[in-house]
Amino acid sequence: MHPKTRIHADPSLQIDQFDRLPDSLLLLILNKLADVISLGRCAAVSKRFNSLVPLVHDIYIKIDRVVTVDGSDPDETPNTPSPKPRNMFTNFLKMFLSVIKPFHHIRSNTSAARGPPFPRLSSQHSAAQVLRNFTQVRNLHIELPSGDVGTEDGVLLKWRAEFGCTLQNCVILGGTRIDKKSSLSLDQENANLNSNLNSVQEDNGTMPESFYTNGGLKLRVVWTISSLIAASTRHYLLRQIIKDHPTLVSLVLTDADAQGTLIMGLNQLKEVRENQLTCSASSNRTQVPACNMKLRYAPYLELPGGVGLQGATLVAIKPSCEGSGSGNGSKKETDSFVMGAFDGVFKTAVKALMKRRSYLLEMNGF
Repeated sequence: MHPKTRIHADPSLQIDQFDRLPDSLLLLILNKLADVISLGRCAAVSKRFNSLVPLVHDIYIKIDRVVTVDGSDPDETPNTPSPKPRNMFTNFLKMFLSVIKPFHHIRSNTSAARGPPFPRLSSQHSAAQVLRNFTQVRNLHIELPSGDVGTEDGVLLKWRAEFGCTLQNCVILGGTRIDKKSSLSLDQENANLNSNLNSVQEDNGTMPESFYTNGGLKLRVVWTISSLIAASTRHYLLRQIIKDHPTLVSLVLTDADAQGTLIMGLNQLKEVRENQLTCSASSNRTQVPACNMKLRYAPYLELPGGVGLQGATLVAIKPSCEGSGSGNGSKKETDSFVMGAFDGVFKTAVKALMKRRSYLLEMNGF
């Protein structure tokens, strides 16, 4: 009798092929992931992941909850309606931003190995606290749960601001109503088009007299001031993050409503680290310097995709003082910032409005 044949497992099948990937390749994969919650879960997978996650360069943080100073949570009262606040700067001053912290054991290799395969997502922490787990952050994108400026339904308001230690550029695109052609009757559509043509023939791009008498100019001033306060408040909230992460080269702060975007590049971040921010005396936000504003207006714009924009307004804002540092760029640089501020149909709207006559306004710092 022959002895029983022994079956030997293939040694190559016992090797985890994933372990053969170099750390540099794993970091590329983790950088593509970016989302801070997902990165926290990856950190709990193994000792190796736990040591690599803090070295990620690209981070995306989605703020999913607003907690007021008194500790109350708006989400704890589901039966009470919670409309978007109309006074956005009051809202900002009475809250701090929080995210769910998935990094209980990111600093401990042993606990990462022994801990649960899926980290508990329970405690709330600020974005600055979560980012302290990362040591090599270069590109940071933070998204707020909603826009800061409350508007009526159908109203368009979008802004984009560039900051160093103070405001350098800001562009605001607004409209009293944005509609789809499919939602308009044929008579309404023709009326809008005729109104647009008559307006162009009548004023050749000049501001109609009704713009001053029916509150149109006042509404645009409110949009402008509200957007600048929202931008300067966001900028103030970022100061600790900028200080804690000298490796940052790009910082973007947006919101889920795609209303406002604050951007800072390498030179702007360096400027913040080297200079002290000038804060507003009345609130926790960066002071807005005296500015020159160029306002352009069109009663109606027909945009691609069947989109119509009524009361279309474009406001380009630039600090007027010579001491505003790198904020004083050339007209070509400013126009480039304005033209590249928005995408899609909104980019088309900006392009159309840039051909309109501009009106210069001045605003004191506040």
